[in-house]
Amino acid sequence: MVNSQCLIADSGSTKTDWIYIAPDGTQAELYTDGINPARDTRDIIYNVIYHQLLTQLPQIPELQTVYFYGAGCIMPFSQSVRSVFKELFPKCSIEVESDLLGAARALCGNEPGIACILGTGSNSCLYDGKDIIMHTPPLGYILGDEGSGSFLGKTLLNGLFKGLLPEELKQAFCEKYDLSQPGIIERVYRQPSANTFLASLVPFIAEHRSNPDIHDMLIGAFHQFIERNIAIYGHKEMPIHCVGGIAYQFSEELGEAIASKGMQIGQILRRPIDAIVQYHLKMC
Repeated sequence: MVNSQCLIADSGSTKTDWIYIAPDGTQAELYTDGINPARDTRDIIYNVIYHQLLTQLPQIPELQTVYFYGAGCIMPFSQSVRSVFKELFPKCSIEVESDLLGAARALCGNEPGIACILGTGSNSCLYDGKDIIMHTPPLGYILGDEGSGSFLGKTLLNGLFKGLLPEELKQAFCEKYDLSQPGIIERVYRQPSANTFLASLVPFIAEHRSNPDIHDMLIGAFHQFIERNIAIYGHKEMPIHCVGGIAYQFSEELGEAIASKGMQIGQILRRPIDAIVQYHLKMC
């Protein structure tokens, strides 16, 4: 339940969207670095909340409720986020949940559905209107994350340098990014954040999405997402709801891929925070 002063967050690994609801009901949208308790130490989490978040407010609020949805927010890692808020706001009610549950609540509200995240990475679940009742592990950008930005970047590079995509596309890519095959190997295998680098190539895909080979590549990537993540839920009658930049940017191709599997696309949101706020306001 949202009380007189409430803080709601949707956090990825690079950025966190916050909505602060003041006692008079007005809302303020705030931004900080991302918080991922599976990656970040408690000190890092504290610094983001105290030095980045609270300094954006005119005074430190007397929070009654915090709803925090984030990447890496599973037990036991989520405890570090909860402990920071408990230190700063001892009387506050705190709920720390996964970004996937946040997506499900944003997309489905209190209704059952299939909820998906398609951004830098990908994820999905079967949701009963209250809880996640089935979940396919995404396995990360090396072993999975089908349909994600990192997966699309990886598929693009594979097609360009194995000769599966037209030579003119390869030339256009090398000119745009000033990257050769050795440079790509260096960037992917010897430098950190390879998944982010791979996802950074998505604008090239969007720029050439009218090319039939790129179109087929997109459809194929989304087919793999459906086949390897959604089909196991066994609910072809349920619309597939999606949140994230990839789903939003390539909604047409995603819808085509879903329709070709005899399913239907549902709601698509670029980001979940506003819908999460509405979900909790309705719960009052």
